[in-house]
Amino acid sequence: DILDEQVSTNFWTYSVVATITHDVCLLLVHTSRLVPHSQEHLVIKLCQLIHQLLNQLQVIVDEQTLDTLVSYCTRALWVCSSWTHSEILLALSSLVYGNGPRCQRHLPELLGQNGVLLNYGDPSQSDIELRRSSLHCMANLCLGVPGHPYLEESYRGACYRIFLQTLQSPKPSNVEDMVFCTLLQSALKGTQYFLNGVKWKASPDQDLGSLLALLKKYMFHGLPGINVEMPQVLYPAPLPQYETVPAAKSQQNKKRKSRGKGKKARVEGKTDGGPEEGDDEEPSTGPVRSGGGGGAGRGEGRIGWPQTSTPFALPLQPGSGTQFLPCWKKGSSDSEFSDPEGGMQSKLRLYQARVRQSALQCFLAVVKSVEKRVLYGYWSSFIPDTPGIGSPPSLTLITIALKDPSPKVRAGSLQVLSALLEGSRQFLSAAEDTSAPRQAFTPFSATLAASLRELHRCLLLALIAESSSQTLTQVIKCLAHLVSNVPYNRLRPGLLSPLWKQIRPYVRHRDVNVRVSSLTLFGALVCTQAPLPEVHLLLQQPGPSTGPGVSGGATPQEPSLNWRQPGRRERDASLPLTGTGVEDVPVASCWLLQLCVALVTQAREEPYSDSDAAGSTSGALEPSPVRLEALQVLAHLVKGYFPLAQTSLLELAQLSARCLSEQDPSVQLHGAKLLEELGTGIIQQYRADAHSVPNPGLEIPPVVQFWSEVLTGPLIGALQNDQHPTLQTSACDTLSSILPQAFSQLPVSLSDKTQVFCITVLLGLTYSENSLVKAAAVRALGVYILFPCLREDVMFVADTANAILTVLDDRSPNVRAKAAWSLGNLTDTLISVGLEFQEEVSDMLLLKMLRTATQASGDKDRVKSNAVRALGNLLHFLQPARLGKPAFEQPLEQAMRALIDTVRGDATMKVRWNACYALGNVFRNPGLPLGTAGWSKEAYSALSSVVTSCKNFKVRIKSAAALSVPATRDRYGDTQQFAEVWCALAQALEHSEETEDFLEYRYCASLRGELCHALFHLLSLCQLDDLATVGTSLSCQSKSALQGLLVQYLSDTALVSRHHDVGGEDAGDQTEPRDRLKELDQTLSRLKELEAEVGADSKSDLDTLYFSTIF
Repeated sequence: DILDEQVSTNFWTYSVVATITHDVCLLLVHTSRLVPHSQEHLVIKLCQLIHQLLNQLQVIVDEQTLDTLVSYCTRALWVCSSWTHSEILLALSSLVYGNGPRCQRHLPELLGQNGVLLNYGDPSQSDIELRRSSLHCMANLCLGVPGHPYLEESYRGACYRIFLQTLQSPKPSNVEDMVFCTLLQSALKGTQYFLNGVKWKASPDQDLGSLLALLKKYMFHGLPGINVEMPQVLYPAPLPQYETVPAAKSQQNKKRKSRGKGKKARVEGKTDGGPEEGDDEEPSTGPVRSGGGGGAGRGEGRIGWPQTSTPFALPLQPGSGTQFLPCWKKGSSDSEFSDPEGGMQSKLRLYQARVRQSALQCFLAVVKSVEKRVLYGYWSSFIPDTPGIGSPPSLTLITIALKDPSPKVRAGSLQVLSALLEGSRQFLSAAEDTSAPRQAFTPFSATLAASLRELHRCLLLALIAESSSQTLTQVIKCLAHLVSNVPYNRLRPGLLSPLWKQIRPYVRHRDVNVRVSSLTLFGALVCTQAPLPEVHLLLQQPGPSTGPGVSGGATPQEPSLNWRQPGRRERDASLPLTGTGVEDVPVASCWLLQLCVALVTQAREEPYSDSDAAGSTSGALEPSPVRLEALQVLAHLVKGYFPLAQTSLLELAQLSARCLSEQDPSVQLHGAKLLEELGTGIIQQYRADAHSVPNPGLEIPPVVQFWSEVLTGPLIGALQNDQHPTLQTSACDTLSSILPQAFSQLPVSLSDKTQVFCITVLLGLTYSENSLVKAAAVRALGVYILFPCLREDVMFVADTANAILTVLDDRSPNVRAKAAWSLGNLTDTLISVGLEFQEEVSDMLLLKMLRTATQASGDKDRVKSNAVRALGNLLHFLQPARLGKPAFEQPLEQAMRALIDTVRGDATMKVRWNACYALGNVFRNPGLPLGTAGWSKEAYSALSSVVTSCKNFKVRIKSAAALSVPATRDRYGDTQQFAEVWCALAQALEHSEETEDFLEYRYCASLRGELCHALFHLLSLCQLDDLATVGTSLSCQSKSALQGLLVQYLSDTALVSRHHDVGGEDAGDQTEPRDRLKELDQTLSRLKELEAEVGADSKSDLDTLYFSTIF
């Protein structure tokens, strides 16, 4: 009686669980000691109590309680009668839920050889309920908790084999369909738990193709009108694999073909509103959900796909919209079923839908655990291809999204598709259909392009047909993932225009999640491969006008909803912000920009109010997620299509100021991000090496006005807001995006010291306690130091240098990396200013910079790459007057040692590249004792080793460039040192086409050009003592190869001179044609001088040089 009373108690009424956890554990342990295994009816009661307490109260039992109760249940499975085992397994599954590794002592009895769970879960077990309970128990054992160890691999593998065998076994003839569905659901859930949190390891027992074939089979389990005959194994293939979809023609379904029944179904379809959103229960009629065209009847078993391969053959006119209604929404007669029979059919469809949902969840776990490059081999098995005329369409994830009656199953298929598309940019970059189609064969690039076009078309069908808000959100998110990864610049235009037109009305949808996801899709559209010509044209199109018949009218599902009609925001999209006080604000032609501005600033219209904000007034703003997403779209739009946004420059500045004035930190942060993108866009218009031609309509005065308003607005408060360091960081990034030409025209008067304010704030923030703020501030100073109006300001340079040197000692590697980058920029300015400025820099500051940069060159690679750059600049900057001082002697030696060690070290290629560049900078200083100093020989030796042996050709190019820097022969040292450099360059040229990495071949031409330039430079400086070494290298076995490469280098000069241009991707690394001719003249002049001095012994070497040069 006591146990019965406890079992019947509703424990959901307990509000504080933590206070009774200890009591529950004591109660269960004490009861287990009182109930012997011989009293089987009491054992059942105890197991029911365990299950109820642990599930209702969500109690996490301690180690001792877990061990005691698992021992009790395990023992009961061995000694109690079989009729009790189902209840015992139910209690055991509650105990082991997420506790698999904690049950280590009992795992051999449960999952070892002849383990009780393996025996009960085996497909040979006749008791289907025991099979289901044991599978459920094994699934809970496999469930892992993040941050905790998982079940041992051997036990996990044993469970997986049982799950797989269950899924592969056919349904026993004596088992009801609903019971079998619960068995499949337990096996699929166990497979999902097995996959969660671990990486897939291919093995004979874990074949990916077999698992994917099973998942694809059960993704369509019980889907009306589709009978899947799936192969047992799926193989990686670029083309779709054959599938059989026979029509399901039964005697019962043939009754539906009578004219009267069909007429009645059509009449009832007018009032059928479909299931509730998010409900799992399928409608009692209507077999499939048609995404395009009329749906198939109940007994016809065909899929209502349009028989066309045209990507966007969509009936988008208002009159043709009704055919996008899903068949399950149209309804039909239930008169042929009795009430109990109809209820059983609905319940069966519900269980089948849960199987499909479990299969999709398991597939999602597969996508997360298997490497994408492996999974893409099965792309054609789950992603639609363009259907051939007359052939049945393949069964894919899109089939479920279009046909499944359950909104949760449809949403699950779209989640899997989104996971497949996420991060697929590299794989999809192979798609291309811009060229003329081939007749003999279809390349993989064209097949993939056709698949992407079909994916666009089908997702548009799903967008039009969907009525569930939750599933609609998944459709739009899936489209956003697709747009973010498709290489539209390699595909024929026209893919984005239908999507753009169809998604516009959803920004006014009644559901806030749909509105947010629609804005996310717009952000993806303006982000992907920006600027795309097609998107550029779409942005310039006017917004939707009022009145009937406009594009983006009512959906077929909801012909009367006013959220689809043009709203006040778009009617007033061309109006400037109210209450801004700015006159003559130019009207922007970009409707998306004006729409996003309206979403952020204007009051929410009552017809579009959200269900979760019933108590808000009509004057309330849009919900925060909508406003934040609109601000993100604006930032993406400014970044990718700045010429369209620049006409609204002042309006966007006012919008950002309004956002920075609000109390919500997220809105403030997005306002600052928008300002940063605006500043970056302005800079790109004036950058000398910008790919786009600067727009003459954007002049300096409007930019100065823009920044004057920004810097006198709420940005000041954001910079000084210590409570929100993320906002401070973004504000610092905003300051760093000021156009240098505009900064120089900012006020510097006594009443308005905007320039001084910017500098003072940044210098102060380098002492912030927050590492993110400190890093952003020191980076902004590194930008300012390059401004022409500041680089010769000695006080600013000194203050900035001291701040950077202080930050270089910070604990955060990210802060030190930013400081090292700024130090590299500062030293770049030192070697570019005049002699008068150089003399004003103090010795103490230079010594401090030299020592700090030397110390930073031993830091992490992120810091080291810019530290060695700074060292090269500083050693180039030092004048003879300073080099002669004893204080600089030791720092100079240490700095050179640091550079040489970095060149020889095993750092990343970027670090070694910068180190070679830095040594070349050092060699440019005529005041350094290059050629005679002790470090000179080691520097040449390090560069010579790199130029012949480094696998990275860009490092070789920079080392060859450094070896060609010294302007006089004496700076190369003695004859032996000169010979070593010459031989290294000659050997590198001879083997310049030998590489293990195919990607390095693109730098071969640049490497050969730099090596030939260095060799001709050495020839123009060589002396009589050097002729023997040079002549030997040109007369040995490599003579023909070297001569051929040198001649090619010179002959390319004539070829390039005729075209007056240096083309190709390596053009920036090529020497100018006139420089090559000058090199040849200098070399020949030097050889003529040597001819006058040469003796008989060196005559043969000189003849060899002449022959090699003139030939």
